[in-house]
Amino acid sequence: MPRFAANLSMLFTEVDFLDRFAAAADAGFGGVEYLFPYDYPAEELKARLDANRLEQVLFNLPAGDWAKGERGIACHPDRVEEFRAGVDTAIAYAKVLGNRQINCLAGIRPQGYDCAIIEKTFVDNLKYAAEKLEAAGIHLVMEAINTRDIPGFYLNNTRQALDIREKVGSVNLYLQYDIYHMQIMEGDLARTLADQLVAINHVQLADNPGRHEPGTGEINYHFLFEHLDRIGYQGWVGCEYKPATTTAAGLGWMKAHNAI
Repeated sequence: MPRFAANLSMLFTEVDFLDRFAAAADAGFGGVEYLFPYDYPAEELKARLDANRLEQVLFNLPAGDWAKGERGIACHPDRVEEFRAGVDTAIAYAKVLGNRQINCLAGIRPQGYDCAIIEKTFVDNLKYAAEKLEAAGIHLVMEAINTRDIPGFYLNNTRQALDIREKVGSVNLYLQYDIYHMQIMEGDLARTLADQLVAINHVQLADNPGRHEPGTGEINYHFLFEHLDRIGYQGWVGCEYKPATTTAAGLGWMKAHNAI
């Protein structure tokens, strides 16, 4: 079975953020991921990781003003300096946390710019981030997100992500494949995972509809977990779902789907 990381931005939200590390460890997770670490001192987060014997698996580059609805700035031509400063911030946190993989959110397509300019901005920013992260020993991944949950999100399917990856041309740029988002946008999950395995460095999950835990929707997670083993996937699977009731009540999926 794959290794599972608790997404602390989605799970255990019934307790304060810093207490979610212990909750994840108590539930049997070996790693954690979350949207952003930047509201806390890196040393404080590291202490929580160490105290609970958890691995920091993933977090995102700074993505603009999340509270105001921004979902990334990597494709915004007027935010390049801000994006590049964010790369330095993320590297500083990753070095303290022992985190070896960072995700880039493209952002919602900005208005008033030609499509070619938006793409060039995204490609150039990814080139910059991939090079800086590689020098620090950190992988860069990018995530395609469905346009139902985030209307207008710029990177929204696997084919587009692969095309962007080719244009960036970096050996340090990979895909973060979110099963929930890609079930909505394109389906064909098992074949895509197998065909693009060399490009996929992180997987995330939630069921559909509802974005709840595995077993609540249409996706055959028992099959997909075994499939990931069959094709030789070696990375983590981030559990980025909204519990249907409480986190603890919904964790039965791990046993039911042979995840533990």
